Amino acid sequence: MDILRTPEERFAALPGYPFEPHYITVDGLRMHYVDEGDGPVMLLLHGEPTWSYLYRFMIPPLASAGFRVVAPDLVGFGRSDKLPTREDYSYARHVGWMHAFLDELNLGDITLFCQDWGSLIGLRVAAEAEDRFARIAVGNGALPTGDQPMTQAFLDWQTYARTSPRFDIGKIVSKGCLRTLDDAEIAAYDAPFPKDDFKAAARAFPLLVPTAPDDPASEANRAAWKIYRTWDKPFLTLFSDSDPIMRGGETVWQKLVPGARGQPHRTIAGAAHFLQEDAGPELADALINFADTQRGA
Repeated sequence: MDILRTPEERFAALPGYPFEPHYITVDGLRMHYVDEGDGPVMLLLHGEPTWSYLYRFMIPPLASAGFRVVAPDLVGFGRSDKLPTREDYSYARHVGWMHAFLDELNLGDITLFCQDWGSLIGLRVAAEAEDRFARIAVGNGALPTGDQPMTQAFLDWQTYARTSPRFDIGKIVSKGCLRTLDDAEIAAYDAPFPKDDFKAAARAFPLLVPTAPDDPASEANRAAWKIYRTWDKPFLTLFSDSDPIMRGGETVWQKLVPGARGQPHRTIAGAAHFLQEDAGPELADALINFADTQRGA
């Protein structure tokens, strides 16, 4: 198996990201994660095409509030190892890698926050390993089965990921924010990808979203939805008001998940798809209040 590893010097002196790297090996691949603070676990899962740098505004306040904040880089992203072709990646492999990550660190009593592809992976893992999770918060995330039509905006994004001769990660992230990322922040999102073959996972993710009922991941996602229709642990939605793709997607979670009833759901104002960039401190505050209320703090 060909493995690509981004040189460490590409991650030197990134703005706002002083965290020490931690590594484990999963399925022969090195996975990187941030591990800050002590206390109950707050697991932060990034999506497409970001990495744990996305959580730099949230990790310090969460750690200061008494949580052990664990923010992994998915395989193919950030400081984690990368595979060179889109065919090397599948939805099932990503779910398997995350199960193995939790097993290796033996994480439990987890408060999960997931967004974008972090939701597609994290919500599957939580449904399949319920005992590890105490509560879930979802921001701008879904668990599609392919049984409902996708928006034209998403289908256009799939086409772009598959066919565009250029795939500028930092600029893509910047376009998903309301605030203007500066050049150093854009460079930080580009840092994991020194050459085009390092971007295979980022190009693959849009194509792996189930968009038809017979997608290879559809049945497993339907099984996960059966779990969530009876999920009575606390379940919170933190969707932003200016995400053109996911805006309004919180309603299905609030309607169908028993644990969502009576929770302090919040619409994050002035934030686009990457709400962690646009409103990180507010998002961290909402997660602290959610978890502290449930644990009686």
